[in-house]
Amino acid sequence: MIENYDLHCHSTASDGALSPTDLVQRASERGVTHLALTDHDTTQGLEEAHAAASLNGIQLINGIELSTSWQNHCFHIVGLGIDPSHPALMTGIQRLQQIRTDRAEQIAAKLDKKRIPGALDAVKEIAGKGMITRTHFADFLLSQGHVSTQQEAFDRYLGSGKPAYVSTTWAELREAVGWITEAGGVAVLAHPLRYKLTASWLKRVLGVFRDAGGQSMEVITGRTNPDEIRRTTLFANQFQLAGSVGSDFHSPANVWVELGRLAPLPKNIQPVWELLTDR
Repeated sequence: MIENYDLHCHSTASDGALSPTDLVQRASERGVTHLALTDHDTTQGLEEAHAAASLNGIQLINGIELSTSWQNHCFHIVGLGIDPSHPALMTGIQRLQQIRTDRAEQIAAKLDKKRIPGALDAVKEIAGKGMITRTHFADFLLSQGHVSTQQEAFDRYLGSGKPAYVSTTWAELREAVGWITEAGGVAVLAHPLRYKLTASWLKRVLGVFRDAGGQSMEVITGRTNPDEIRRTTLFANQFQLAGSVGSDFHSPANVWVELGRLAPLPKNIQPVWELLTDR
């Protein structure tokens, strides 16, 4: 069997559209053999995902995507092969979840001032037991007819500088990498080109990340083109980081991003799964 890795995706435990069970089922149908569930700041969906993986013949890798801050920028760090019950990681997750709760209350208050009431109760219902994200607010605005697409919700209300935007300080990047490594995991810098940094700034981030114990960066994502893969491979090799692959799948509604539909990892880079063999 040809191995097909997808090491970055989301379920209803955070801002994904599919339950962990349905997500694993979809991955299996699309030929994924190794899947990491990496919900935002929570490991809540892992138990259900493992049960589904055992029924579908998929190897599930414990994962998470942590929100971090460095130099007033937000960076997402994926943790692969983590022990979700490790005390340091659990304490860190609780901190991030409280930050998310506080942010949700502030966003709802700002929307209320724009004469859009009821947002907090609505997003709590949409999210259920999962983490509240800005995507939930976008879905609320869409459902109430204030916008015609999710993207418009960010462009008009939720994006940086917009009326309902809340500037958020997350966990410090070095600290979050430490939580992952203490929990036995591999820290991966997610979608490095999405931050739209200059090459010199990205090199600074990668240096800090590596020095903190980071071991990998995403070289292949659901939207990368050949030129971007060439660039990320160069950065990864320059900083002696393994290459990771992940669709960042959230919803079947996004036809451009699908589970397991990823370009092959270049042969001149170490695959991150070689670091996961004993985890």
